[in-house]
Amino acid sequence: MIKIGDKLKIECYKHNGYLEQTSEEATVLEIGEDYIIVANDKTKLTEHDGSSYRTNEPAVLFFYKNHWFNIIGQLKNTGLFYYCNIATPYLIDGRTIKYIDYDLDLRVFPDGSFKVLDRNEYKYHKKKMHYSEELSKIIESELSKLIELKKAGIKPFNKEEVLKYYEIFKKMY
Repeated sequence: MIKIGDKLKIECYKHNGYLEQTSEEATVLEIGEDYIIVANDKTKLTEHDGSSYRTNEPAVLFFYKNHWFNIIGQLKNTGLFYYCNIATPYLIDGRTIKYIDYDLDLRVFPDGSFKVLDRNEYKYHKKKMHYSEELSKIIESELSKLIELKKAGIKPFNKEEVLKYYEIFKKMY
């Protein structure tokens, strides 16, 4: 049973089952019925080719069971950025959070502006991995939902929310 304070790995897969990226450690901050919130700082990320690096800043990550996206609040020196992955709802396998990434990302900048990233990568993988029409509709719909949440400033798209969880994370160390 996962509990607050536990340390979990995060594994990001592609549609074909290929392991794309592994995150070494994330500390559980809150567990809800349909979400889990974790945080890390300078954690080691390992890419599919075996290369690895450490993140430069603390991050608070929001994973959902009923949404096809996850949201990463990155606390950089230049402000709060969000990196949002269009991805399957998460599942927990042992001590690991797992999800399938569908390429499209939403990048939100400290001034509130945002940009959809990786449309070409999405189109390429959609064709190469034969995403179904139903899956494509879910992906596009969830991207629209994510943009609407951002525009409305709904949690976690407000700085106070991310900072609240970051403070909880800092107190655990």
